[in-house]
Amino acid sequence: MKRLLSIAALMLMFANAEAKLSLSRLCSDGAVLQQNTEATIWGTADPGAQITVTPSWSSTSFKGKADQEGKWSVKVKTPAASYKAYTITVKGGGTTVRLNDILVGEVWLASGQSNMEMPMRGFFNCPVENAIEYISAPAATEKIRMFTVPIKQSYEPLDDVEGEWKGAESSTIPEMSATAFFFARKLNEVLDVPVGIVSCAYGGARVESWTPKSILETYPDEDLSREAIEAQMHYTRPYLAYNAMLCPVMGYTVKGFIWYQGCSNVGKHEQFVDRMGTMVKHWRECWNDTEAQLPFYMVEIAPYRYKPASEVSYASLLRQAQHDAAKAIPNSGIVVTNDLTESYEMDNIHPAKKKEVGDRLAYLALNRDYGHSRIACNSPEAVECYRIDGRNEIAVKLTDCGNGLNRWMEIEGLEVAGSEGIFYPVTFAFYEWEGKYLRIRSEFVFDPCEVRYGWGDFNPGNLKNAEGLPVSPFWIKAER
Repeated sequence: MKRLLSIAALMLMFANAEAKLSLSRLCSDGAVLQQNTEATIWGTADPGAQITVTPSWSSTSFKGKADQEGKWSVKVKTPAASYKAYTITVKGGGTTVRLNDILVGEVWLASGQSNMEMPMRGFFNCPVENAIEYISAPAATEKIRMFTVPIKQSYEPLDDVEGEWKGAESSTIPEMSATAFFFARKLNEVLDVPVGIVSCAYGGARVESWTPKSILETYPDEDLSREAIEAQMHYTRPYLAYNAMLCPVMGYTVKGFIWYQGCSNVGKHEQFVDRMGTMVKHWRECWNDTEAQLPFYMVEIAPYRYKPASEVSYASLLRQAQHDAAKAIPNSGIVVTNDLTESYEMDNIHPAKKKEVGDRLAYLALNRDYGHSRIACNSPEAVECYRIDGRNEIAVKLTDCGNGLNRWMEIEGLEVAGSEGIFYPVTFAFYEWEGKYLRIRSEFVFDPCEVRYGWGDFNPGNLKNAEGLPVSPFWIKAER
């Protein structure tokens, strides 16, 4: 009898072990949940297990059931944001898991390649400007938190990732994405609520790296055989980062996406607009966003001397494609970086000025998503060009310059050409108040026909609107 009882006890112990409840690592201590929504919490349990989720901010419990594979998800109604730390109790299959130090605020997913991945400590020989000032600042663990998805690849979609939520303090900030940190910091300063970032970036990744295999199979130029994939540089391989890094965090309730990528697609500008649009549409579908409610904000690739050099600036064509994609993708936007690179950084693909990038992304979000309409967020763009009658001058109409530009002297990056097609630098140009156009002339050009600004792999500019947002690079020809 004692032996039978021992065997029964062992069987019960093993059964309980198999029935152990588990949660995604994203749904763990220190997490930030999106406010005023139904935030998704998920994990695994025994197939058919009844799951009950009870947050400390509510007397209501939220219920779900594990499917035949043991996977479950429960939507939990969240309150308005605050710095109050909550707990969440999850029960299922006879097991109880308690999540502690949960905050409710604003949550964004940050993705792309190395300029989004780049941590506050920088890369080797690639510092983040003034990083020590922010690393040594007082701890802000209740204001900014980040979950960093480790760099990983997989031929099959993964369900979970290593990682944990970390609050901003001197021991953790050095490893946080710099662009995402500054984005979160600006949002927190203005909104005064906790901001959570899910950082999911892979240095060197292409758009195709973040696109599922099922979509890539429709692209005729993508060889998806194992041999072809293994022959590529690891960071340009298609769909493997998507499987290993994005799939495990897919569906975590967010306010929107910020994206800094494009360098590895230079030379593929003709495909870029369509493939970015396809990727973003797919991502939104994976977040059950069929109406493009989740904003997608991009960063223009910075000036950089690509090699080998070419008469055609493929980097400029990619930047133009980025702007075209931002216009074609619903609820999207782009920030300009043409003014954020120093001359000594022409061979550094990771420029140091990350605060300005993060801030400009935040301006887009604050203006468009949080009701701060007086915060300027749009860079001026060239929309029309024409000759000025009776003068050897040419005019370029710019958007978003209601209060004028920041300078008319010592302009960098502006060039004008006549009918012979030879461009000459222009250091003086005046923005007309009444006509709302930039009046350009050069002593070397008597029949100006076209104007370009910031056009080239590495051709930084310093022309901005009065609000401090840089003019977007352009190449435009006179219509009349």
